Amino acid sequence: MRILGIESSCDETGIAIYDTEKGLVANALFSQIALHAPYGGVVPEVASRDHLKKIIPLTHQALDEAGITLQDIHGIAYTAGPGLIGALFVGASFAKSLAFSLNIPSIAVHHMEAHLLAPFLEEKKPCYPFLALLVSGGHTMLILAHGFGRYECLGETMDDAAGEAFDKTAKMLGLPYPGGPHLSRLTSFPKQTHYTFPRPMTDRTGLDFSFSGLKTFALNTWKKSTQDEQAKIDIAHAFQEAVVDTFIIKIRRALQLTKVKHLLISGGVSANTALREKLGQLAQSQNLELFFPSLPFCTDNGAMVAYLGSEYLSRGIEDDHLKIEVHARWPLSEVKII
Repeated sequence: MRILGIESSCDETGIAIYDTEKGLVANALFSQIALHAPYGGVVPEVASRDHLKKIIPLTHQALDEAGITLQDIHGIAYTAGPGLIGALFVGASFAKSLAFSLNIPSIAVHHMEAHLLAPFLEEKKPCYPFLALLVSGGHTMLILAHGFGRYECLGETMDDAAGEAFDKTAKMLGLPYPGGPHLSRLTSFPKQTHYTFPRPMTDRTGLDFSFSGLKTFALNTWKKSTQDEQAKIDIAHAFQEAVVDTFIIKIRRALQLTKVKHLLISGGVSANTALREKLGQLAQSQNLELFFPSLPFCTDNGAMVAYLGSEYLSRGIEDDHLKIEVHARWPLSEVKII
């Protein structure tokens, strides 16, 4: 079975084809970073219009890469939320219209569930149950996955997500958009001043996160500093160390609670080298199996949507052909296997 996956939730148009026998056979992606950079953030209307321009050419590109035609597609999966409502409508309308014209099933998938299961695109796949740290620009959650479609949220952010805090802190330091990766790159340079940043919400029980205060702490530190390039480097080190340490502390607690032996990290922030290294050390010390997606599948992409769609459609779960429904907000807890 070959599934076409369509991702258009924010500022990346992703089209991919997943073959249940061969695996991923095509993956086309266009990033809108250059379009939004002059504004310092994603402009929803600009994002939606660009999805309209790119979605058909990228579909042809993916079909050519796979060496197939539309008639060889057995189903279409598309991101229905959460995300920018206009951008989601572009992908959903295209997916539903195409599926209707081809007389094949379509399935709406949850963006964060797609991120959660992105490591299943790799040769080495996790087994249920597993503990997952799901970290992106808009979400930070600790999830206990009991099985496909059965996810228990053990903890989540009370304010800013980790990726959002990275981006906002980078913007405070005057770094280019998108700021998170630029801030992380600064940590490749040696620090001269050792700043001690707090590890938020680790002095109390529970598995929830909070990064808003850490962002404010970074701003106050910057205002008191020499405000030169070295100060940016030193603050970047302190900020990243605080975020990573907070994750490790919370994950240790979750592992104690759940007793699982498979640990997974996914989402945009899962590309962070320091976080991967610390998780690797934790996994080795506790005899855990660690899983994460390849770098191209950390950020938004059609491959994870196509894979997730194949899981649903292989179970006979599909959409109403004549109904288009997308969600700007959509809690992962609402995902249910019928």
